[in-house]
Amino acid sequence: MIESRRKLRERIEALAEPEFQKFSAALIPGVSRLLGVRLPVLRNLAREEARGNWRELLENPAGDPYAEEVMLDGMLIALARMEPEERLEHVARFVPRMDNWAVCDTFCTSLKFSKKHPSLVWEFIQPYLTSARVYDVRFAVVMMLAHFITEDYVEQVLALLDGVRHEDYYVSMAVAWAVSVCYVKFPAVTLEYLRNSSLSDFTYNKALQKIIESLRVSREDKSLMRSMKRK
Repeated sequence: MIESRRKLRERIEALAEPEFQKFSAALIPGVSRLLGVRLPVLRNLAREEARGNWRELLENPAGDPYAEEVMLDGMLIALARMEPEERLEHVARFVPRMDNWAVCDTFCTSLKFSKKHPSLVWEFIQPYLTSARVYDVRFAVVMMLAHFITEDYVEQVLALLDGVRHEDYYVSMAVAWAVSVCYVKFPAVTLEYLRNSSLSDFTYNKALQKIIESLRVSREDKSLMRSMKRK
């Protein structure tokens, strides 16, 4: 392990909170290498590292990493100053390292450069939607959810969500979440979509459930969603 990486691991370990580790571990099944560092604390550390020799860190990922080390690398990719093409090269190398929903979703929402380069990022995420790998597909879905539920893209987003065929729970839940956000932002377009969608019953009903649970949806719309549930 290179010196800068070893020092960074020591700093991350020093920020761990045992009680928070127990809480986080219950929310992220299957992740054994979890220290329990809060996201705002980790993000502050990432901002600091992004001002230094961040390329050396990204070129030398930690062996047998803690989840927080992977998450911090994702934050570095999002925060460090670089051209969008280079950023996407780092994104492409990072996506295969994701093995849980927390790293995936934190990474996607951090990639705020997507708003400035929508056509570039939109094209980049397309191949991931048809991948056999769970977190490839979730990556593409959460990227659409975080950055492309806009007037320009919402109809394309809904069409692509309808075509997702990966049956993993974490993919289905991401699709349901994305559909619910589409409804909150563009109810008429999304209602028309829901009436004709080919989502699985599980994903469709989860999308309705998330719409019903939203604080930004009217009582009347929630009643409509309840009436549309598939048996």
